Amino acid sequence: MTILNINGKRRKTQLPADTPLLWLLRDELGLTGTKFGCGIAMCGACTVHLDGQPARACVTPISAAEGKSIVTIEAIGQDATGKKVQETWLEMCVPQCGYCQSGQIMAATALLKQKPQPDDADIDKAMSGNICRCGTYPRIRAAIKQAAGQAEAKS
Repeated sequence: MTILNINGKRRKTQLPADTPLLWLLRDELGLTGTKFGCGIAMCGACTVHLDGQPARACVTPISAAEGKSIVTIEAIGQDATGKKVQETWLEMCVPQCGYCQSGQIMAATALLKQKPQPDDADIDKAMSGNICRCGTYPRIRAAIKQAAGQAEAKS
């Protein structure tokens, strides 16, 4: 049996230790905000935080998450930075189809917690592994800057 700390709650699982964290979150716990995209850690739709760092849940085995704090999109708004990112995402109408946005928000929150005033290079580096098929990259960048207090909201 493995015991994990997910969104501040202790969760027990009997799944094999090599099971990807994504399947525990979605299939066993019903936390479907974390999306399956590519299954090979290339798109970022499955991004969660492990001890505050962005991690791809589709390739992270449950065993690698044991003893760490796991935060998903369902709980990111409990953090002041995560809440600000979510509010800014809505205010600036960032999502188009929305499929990738939970991963985008998780990556942006991790960036702003690590570097509260990121420049364009910081944003590019932090967000480079998150793919948006709709091409909302300009809105994503603007929202990150807005959440960091670097830009005015567009009306």
